[in-house]
Amino acid sequence: VQLQASGGGVVRAGDSLTLSCANSGSTFNGLSVGWFRQAPGKEREFVAARRSGSTFYADSVKGRFTISRDNTRNTVHLIMNSLKPEDTAVYYCAAGFPIMSTIRTSVGYRYWGQGTQVTVSS
Repeated sequence: VQLQASGGGVVRAGDSLTLSCANSGSTFNGLSVGWFRQAPGKEREFVAARRSGSTFYADSVKGRFTISRDNTRNTVHLIMNSLKPEDTAVYYCAAGFPIMSTIRTSVGYRYWGQGTQVTVSS
């Protein structure tokens, strides 16, 4: 499994952005996939995850972000709408075998991408 995150950029508040996580080493079959982010001076936090067809979101992004999987391209997307300045962070995709109780933590995510910067100006 080799994850490559892309799609970050500089946008204005209210704009949309789609991040992509490509798996060049294998497929996502059998893997749970998550997105995490880390803002300057803050700890890494959970954003969204997809496990066995179910999706999970942090309260701060629920209703604005959508995690989706494109099996034909072996890619997972994070569609981000109504972006806010507080969404500014480096976003990381991760894959692995988290159990339900740890789906919103980094525990169980064995593979990590390199991160892509998202900056939202007010």
